[in-house]
Amino acid sequence: MDIPRTPAGFDAGELAALLDGRWADVRAQVRSALEGTELPPGDHLDTEAHRALTLEQLHLLVKSGIPEIGFPVAQGGQGDTGGSVVSLEMLAGNLSLMVKSGVQWGLFGGAVQALGTERHHERYLPSIINLDLPGCFAMTETGHGSDVQRLRSTAAYDPATEEFVVHTPHESARKEYIGNAARDGRMAVVFAQLFTGGQGHGVHAFMVPIRDSAGAVLPGVHIEDCGRKAGLNGVDNGRITFDNVRVPREALLNRYGDVAADGTYSSPIDSTGKRFFTMLGTLIRGRISVAGTAGSATKLALEIALRYGSARRQFDRPGTDEETVVLDYLGHQRKLLPALAKTFALHFAQEQLVSTLHEVQGSGDERAQRELESRTAGIKAVTTWHATRTIQIAREACGGAGYLAENQLPQLKADTDVFTTFEGDNTVLLQLVAKGLLTNYKGQFDELGTMGMARFVADQFVGAVIERTAAKSLVQRLVDAAVPDDEEAVFERGWQVKLFDDRERHVLDGLARRLRRATGGSADPFEVFNDAQDHVLRAARVHIDRVVLEAFVAGVERCQDPDTALVLERLCDLYVLSTVEEDRGWFLEHERITPRRAKAVTEAVNGLCQALRPHAVDLVAAFGLPRQWLTAPIANGAEQQRQEVQREHDRRDV
Repeated sequence: MDIPRTPAGFDAGELAALLDGRWADVRAQVRSALEGTELPPGDHLDTEAHRALTLEQLHLLVKSGIPEIGFPVAQGGQGDTGGSVVSLEMLAGNLSLMVKSGVQWGLFGGAVQALGTERHHERYLPSIINLDLPGCFAMTETGHGSDVQRLRSTAAYDPATEEFVVHTPHESARKEYIGNAARDGRMAVVFAQLFTGGQGHGVHAFMVPIRDSAGAVLPGVHIEDCGRKAGLNGVDNGRITFDNVRVPREALLNRYGDVAADGTYSSPIDSTGKRFFTMLGTLIRGRISVAGTAGSATKLALEIALRYGSARRQFDRPGTDEETVVLDYLGHQRKLLPALAKTFALHFAQEQLVSTLHEVQGSGDERAQRELESRTAGIKAVTTWHATRTIQIAREACGGAGYLAENQLPQLKADTDVFTTFEGDNTVLLQLVAKGLLTNYKGQFDELGTMGMARFVADQFVGAVIERTAAKSLVQRLVDAAVPDDEEAVFERGWQVKLFDDRERHVLDGLARRLRRATGGSADPFEVFNDAQDHVLRAARVHIDRVVLEAFVAGVERCQDPDTALVLERLCDLYVLSTVEEDRGWFLEHERITPRRAKAVTEAVNGLCQALRPHAVDLVAAFGLPRQWLTAPIANGAEQQRQEVQREHDRRDV
């Protein structure tokens, strides 16, 4: 099989500019700010010292101006929602700092900004931005993590004093794993069930002081330290319980629900369920930030492993007096290069997601907001799972050196492991994606309306319609294009896109039929959904695969330099074909590819790995991670050796 041409080189500046994308200025600002700011990770310190260092570094970030980016101009910010997400991605070399920043300015400050009104913005946001008011985001409870709608904390209104009484009725309602709670937080945005006159109005958010200005815990508030964790020990996670703590009526973040002095409840959204999901929808910036940071941590791990692999030698090379460079082995290439290709694909998908967030938030477009929430859930799940897998692969690719703390990979692995359940458990998030997709079938199957499945699906994502996400006309032209029926077709982008598109439609149609068949008489809604959960999760995964591919195709289309675009084309091929190879059982079972085509896919993956191998380090370096994050000796010491190896390859080619 002939692998399509891969140029001898490409324009690194062109690729770097393409990857910096819409928020290139923010990336440049963060790189510049970090150059003169010492932000060592502190992973070698004990817990208390690590926490103290991270808080000190948080104050250094305030001086850099980075935290201002996402907040309203009226409160001293820059009003750049997308830029705020990108700035957090750039902190991936110090993940405790990134997470503590995300808690302070993304979750705590973001909740005040999104759920509060002008009075809250004026009173709190300036102090949140400059860190005079360190805070917490107190949503998760011991008994309810993913099921936020059924939190047990209560906030009952007392009209006699015009106060809310915030209370933890039992242990399962205790706020759990709350960042900034154990040591530094003085205020918490507390999510609780709001009651007025004995009537419940669903989950709302309240500003609740937890410490005084001297750091002493306030009466009625009880805080426990969660203790040392597997990673992220610069973040002070704690447990909070409230014993009838009183806060003024104005403590309610009242953008979507308010209580008058006499206890009368009002809301611009009549439905309790719709109001709840509208509130949560405004908070997805944190979920998108986790996906972006996981992607950056993956890039860092790959750069370490690829730099080391391009210099490390093992075993004699026949016919020479040199040992073989590890990255010249196909087996080593197969470990790292498909992961690199998927990292590129997810980078473009993340960029598209951030742009959509920037444009949709505050637009009032309910359908676009629901679509954004669904896509965010899927990208976050896929990206964090990819990070967990790829960092482990990178560690193994570096052998014993990858196990040394100084080479960063063990800490990257420990710090990112929680991302698969942080800001939403990935399995639960994929179910949200599938429910959003299934609403397309709501009008087709009347039987769904007679059971809880319709409520389970449609009420949560009303009218969500998943469409093509990027370069729509280009992608459609590719799908419509005729594809030759031979083994070389595996490199035809139209065949690739159509294959992913067809798989998604088949899986989703099959799921809808399966649910329809199960809807009868006394069918139990939970059992119907639970019995099809494997199918539900697959539908979400293949949908996200298609969305990511379309984002990659759109990214390549934006590239102006022909040689750079060709390298990206080959990376896109590798992303597609390695994905097909992983799922070839399904493609063969459903006769989407023949056994001969399956073999051609494997041959193509091998050929692409070998063709891209000379560019591997330059490709991962183009992501432009701040150089201060790359501290691993095996990466930094490998550069001169890598250049010598490259000169050796060039001589051999001549």
